[in-house]
Amino acid sequence: MEKILSVKNLTKKFKRVVVNNISFDVERGNVYGLLGPNGSGKSTTFGMLLSTINPTSGDWYWFGKKGTDPDTLKKIGAIIEQPNFYPYLSAETNLKIVAEIKEAPYERIDEVLKTVGLFERKKDTFKTFSLGMKQRLAIASAMLNNPEVMILDEPTNGLDPEGIIQIREIISSIAKQGITIIIASHLLDEIEKICSHVIVLKEGNAIYSGRVDEITNNQGYFELKADNNTLLLATLEELQWFTSVTLENDLIKAQIREDASISASGLNQKLAEKGIFLSHLTKKKLSLETQFLELVKNTNTHA
Repeated sequence: MEKILSVKNLTKKFKRVVVNNISFDVERGNVYGLLGPNGSGKSTTFGMLLSTINPTSGDWYWFGKKGTDPDTLKKIGAIIEQPNFYPYLSAETNLKIVAEIKEAPYERIDEVLKTVGLFERKKDTFKTFSLGMKQRLAIASAMLNNPEVMILDEPTNGLDPEGIIQIREIISSIAKQGITIIIASHLLDEIEKICSHVIVLKEGNAIYSGRVDEITNNQGYFELKADNNTLLLATLEELQWFTSVTLENDLIKAQIREDASISASGLNQKLAEKGIFLSHLTKKKLSLETQFLELVKNTNTHA
């Protein structure tokens, strides 16, 4: 797929190293998450990619062109800070001002307001909006110039659960239009629900870059239960398909080996041959949170 952004050995030092020699690629049409705790270098990385912060070293290429020039910025819609609109002007009037600055047609205003669910409130003043509505208006303003890429820095920060869900749904609808999206977040749950790819930052270092569903090679695990869990536990431990078998709250958890090839139906049949009949059997993937913590732990081990 076409690379929209390619980052090569990007570094930024202030009094300390904030971003340390990171490299990653962003392919067109995907939703990327820049994941890491506060202070891990996410906002600084965005600042460099938008040319508001000068890098110490390294390069980046937007659409195959080195750096970020004015023509490139026209292809990018970005929300880096808290929404900043005129409080006593309506949503529509505020967007007209942004449209003038971005040289975007007024015809786009109704379209983007509908995308973010604010069309019915376009005549209302900005000061009457909730935090979630203000954030949605900011997304609308970033979409005015019909960008090829959207950059969103912590778009759900401070929102209540309903607001988070609304922003998530809006981002998904924007992605379906073919717009590439890069989101910075410290929320694992948010990245897991929205993003196809993730770049994990830890203390300025990129410790993983790739698909969310491939953050580790972990195959997942089976959850099982039988009338005789003691016999089931012993039998599973004898099989060569699992790295660990544990009993947790009356359910047995069998961690699948990376090189094992076993389906739920295959396991069920094997156990039935041994006279064990299951009352519960499901195959599950480890959550991104579990995999992320394992990834961070392994990074610490190898440090």
